[in-house]
Amino acid sequence: MNGLHELFCTLLHAYNKRHWWPAKTPFEMMVGAILTQNTTWTNVGKAIANFGDRLSPAFIAHVNCDELAQIIRSSGYYNQKAIKLKALTEWYGKYEYTIEKAAHIDGELLRTELLSVKGIGRETADSILLYALHKPFFVIDTYTKRILSRLGYDIPTAYDDLRLKIEASLPRDVYLYNEFHALIVEHAKRHCKKKPSCAGCPVETVCQKRI
Repeated sequence: MNGLHELFCTLLHAYNKRHWWPAKTPFEMMVGAILTQNTTWTNVGKAIANFGDRLSPAFIAHVNCDELAQIIRSSGYYNQKAIKLKALTEWYGKYEYTIEKAAHIDGELLRTELLSVKGIGRETADSILLYALHKPFFVIDTYTKRILSRLGYDIPTAYDDLRLKIEASLPRDVYLYNEFHALIVEHAKRHCKKKPSCAGCPVETVCQKRI
């Protein structure tokens, strides 16, 4: 996929560094990755705020599911997400709730483990790997597919096929993957929406406009 690094540089020039993922701790980031499924970041922020100073692996491990569901109610699908958070926390317990111990494990093995956790799919797993564990896995989401398709790239149907194509076209670098994905999200919010707003788009001159 030629031109991806140039696309990154163009978006970086347009939007500057995004400093994503907004979380105080790696565990908060992991929780956010579950909560953001099928909802907006605004709703996730409300759910995170509802924890107050209780957001910790120990709290989620011991609180009952009904109470947890009420805390995260604003994120939607709260009963299902409460179960998912319990499962994620149980997995994290293998590493004594210590991000350094988890990060010491090979990325592919961690990915396999995460994908075996109830409620964690590829996008969520790769988000956790990249943003919490600092492993070089590029996150594929709806925004990524939409933007690259409109720019004229052929997009494989399978998630991992696209992820591997992108990773093969870029240096294997955590910072680059982190910032690039965040810039893609920002570009999708400002210009490359479902109904695009092309005026002032920083990549309009090279966009194939496959809409």
